[in-house]
Amino acid sequence: MTAQPTAAHAIETVFRLESPRIVAGVARIVRDIGIAEELAQDALVAALERWPREGVPDNPGAWLTATARHRAVDLVRRRETYARKLAEIGRDLETTAPPEEPADPDDIDDDLLRLVFTTCHPVLSPGARTALTLRLVGGLTTTEIARAHLVPEPTIAQRIVRAKRTLATKNIAFEVPYGPDREARLGSVLDVIYLIFNEGYAATAGDDWLRPGLCEDALRLARVLSGLMPGEPEVHGLTALLEFQASRTAARTGPDGEPVLLKDQNRRRWNRMLIARGVRALGRAEATAAGAPGPYALQAAIAACHAHAYTYEETDWRAIATLYGLLAARAPSPVVELNRAVAVSMADGPAAGLKLVDALAATPALRDYHLLPSVRGDLLDRLGRTAEAREEFVRAAKLARNGKERDLLLRRAREHG
Repeated sequence: MTAQPTAAHAIETVFRLESPRIVAGVARIVRDIGIAEELAQDALVAALERWPREGVPDNPGAWLTATARHRAVDLVRRRETYARKLAEIGRDLETTAPPEEPADPDDIDDDLLRLVFTTCHPVLSPGARTALTLRLVGGLTTTEIARAHLVPEPTIAQRIVRAKRTLATKNIAFEVPYGPDREARLGSVLDVIYLIFNEGYAATAGDDWLRPGLCEDALRLARVLSGLMPGEPEVHGLTALLEFQASRTAARTGPDGEPVLLKDQNRRRWNRMLIARGVRALGRAEATAAGAPGPYALQAAIAACHAHAYTYEETDWRAIATLYGLLAARAPSPVVELNRAVAVSMADGPAAGLKLVDALAATPALRDYHLLPSVRGDLLDRLGRTAEAREEFVRAAKLARNGKERDLLLRRAREHG
């Protein structure tokens, strides 16, 4: 009686974790991202048919990958151009990995990173690049991507569909970009790695506050990219930012997985090795920068301020507020302004921060953003306006889609009841 639910749960979990790698590995064989995604889905269907009957394999991820690869081989063999494809991908596709590209110091020897660069092709609009890559590489749902961009879900769904169609009609290959072509895609690549990490760091929806697998994938991709492009300051800036953020992971949740606010975190649980890596990466970003620091280097500098404070009270909030001001000038966004308001409230008092937050209240992009009323509730609480604070926490809880985060906001509302 339990075989069916157990298998179904295993399939859902494994596919969510492994689908980006499956798509990336298969795309390297068929040279078509759309077809690779279809073959990954075929493997999922095969698992849904066989696992409830035969049991879950010892290595379910490998089973799904092998199934998708075998179907890719069959597809290639059915093509009229099989002879040419066979010469490209080798004679032993069914038992060995795809052949390596010719050795080159600038080669991307990582299927996931190849996939990121391919889906960030200039033929797509910046919004379409980001949406498609987050869907394929990050495994994010349309809802999660829309939340990250503060845009309606139908808009994101249309971008993804159009992006796949464009890649197919333009016959964009699963390729390794070099030189100027790689540089043209770099901004989008950094953006999607950052957004993948963010979804793992604070999940948009679901019952889990953290999705560590996404954080690990994003951090690994950033490190690979740093080695690949050592002269790019923003690559090092992003890597530094992710190292600093990842260092707090163990302290960000309680025993039951509930979120722990920054001011309540046990900083002795912060990973000092990752902080040291972040400091080194930030140093490389500063050393390679020809002018003013870029957005990721600025965010890394903000994260470094937190990392260097051994207690919440020691945090240099004035420096953080200044850095957010620079970031707002370099990469303006409502979310950056909201974060700046928090820093200003810590440096100059909650009244100063509340004034900035209230100025953002009418911003369309923040209308359904739960952190706006959450921040406002915190500032009202610090001003002693507890009844108003409670209303803001309740409103934030209604907007929050993550179960753990919603519970935290409701608990804060009850504390002011």
